[in-house]
Amino acid sequence: MLQLQLLRQDTEAVKKRLAIKNFKDLALVDEIIALDDQRKKAQLEFDTTQSVVNSASKEIGQLMAKGDKAAAEEKKAVVADAKKKLQPISEQLAQAEKLVQEKLVLLPNLPAALVPVGNGAEDNEVVRESDAKPILPPNAVPHWDLIKAYDLVDFETGAKITGSGFPLYKGQGAKLQRALVQYFLDFNLEAGYTEYLPPFMVNEASAFGTGQLPDKEGQMYYMPADNYYMIPTAEVPVTNIYRDTILKQEQLPVKMTAYSPCFRREAGSFGKDVRGLNRVHQFEKVEIVQLTHPEKSYEALDAMVAHVEKLLQSLELPYRILRLCGGDMGFTSALTYDFEVYSAAQERWLEVSSTSNFENYQTNRMKIRFKDENGKTQLAHSLNGSSLALPRIFACILENNQQEDGIRLPKVLVPYFGKEVISK
Repeated sequence: MLQLQLLRQDTEAVKKRLAIKNFKDLALVDEIIALDDQRKKAQLEFDTTQSVVNSASKEIGQLMAKGDKAAAEEKKAVVADAKKKLQPISEQLAQAEKLVQEKLVLLPNLPAALVPVGNGAEDNEVVRESDAKPILPPNAVPHWDLIKAYDLVDFETGAKITGSGFPLYKGQGAKLQRALVQYFLDFNLEAGYTEYLPPFMVNEASAFGTGQLPDKEGQMYYMPADNYYMIPTAEVPVTNIYRDTILKQEQLPVKMTAYSPCFRREAGSFGKDVRGLNRVHQFEKVEIVQLTHPEKSYEALDAMVAHVEKLLQSLELPYRILRLCGGDMGFTSALTYDFEVYSAAQERWLEVSSTSNFENYQTNRMKIRFKDENGKTQLAHSLNGSSLALPRIFACILENNQQEDGIRLPKVLVPYFGKEVISK
């Protein structure tokens, strides 16, 4: 969440940046500042009254030592009266603090200076695009037909076991899925990331820390009996590893990677956009997360973008990189780059990764801090990226590499899959 001092330092500048994200309730900024003024007033009244209690209590001991019982009794009455006032003031202060926090978490992160103005996906900027798209044979078909022809994924049985949007990978399909996960993790480890296998459920504090709550609760699978949430991405448990932690500056950057299944209730619209593996409720993903020094977070973001780009290049997939506009950005992000791969059979671009800098928005919620060279405690910056989400990568590998004799795999996957071609 945003820091109060930021709202106070330049209120109008904050509003202008929120407007770039198409945030409509700009009056909320003034409301939060007014609520914080009430909190400050209650805090001052509490501190003043507490000071009276402390001062009078000290005097009581001194008066008793002198044998002046009458004066001591008078001071005891002062203390008793002040303590009576403390309780309602304390309750008022707690309520004021609660209200400020409840309103503060409703504000999204401020967009960075590089974020383009825009309302939606059509206003995103293409930063880079790879070379020519593949030319498919005349009888080429989309991945949902290839999946059936090669018996790779069983959507019907998955729906029987759970419901629509829960695919059942089988045979060569399951093996390709495993090969992709292993390759992605090895690729990240070579770049200096430490591997984790996190819990696939998180508590409310963890979901709040990364910004899923209160913004995205409608998209998450929730288990009320335990008050746990199924994770929508490994970003949530992995970033929370360092919740309520003060790091040493020399420990930065912290670089983490993790595989996990991901669970998301929303499945999008009907039609070709959600056919096959284009959009499902459960999918696998390998994530990269960094915690950095505030002065180095954008350098880290550029390095993460280059890392994901190199991964896509190794898979020999046509891709493009987009800088998201204000209206298409996530609630918690300050700057996001999306990666899309081109599905030649569907003749459309499919998102496979989002790589974002959250600055101190998440770390302020989670209290992830570090001590700088002067011993001062600061908030770290957090970043994350998909490297990569598997369903659409799986789909594009099938579609873009289909040939008469089968589906030819990218060279980097052959050692993991065990052969060059998926055959019938």
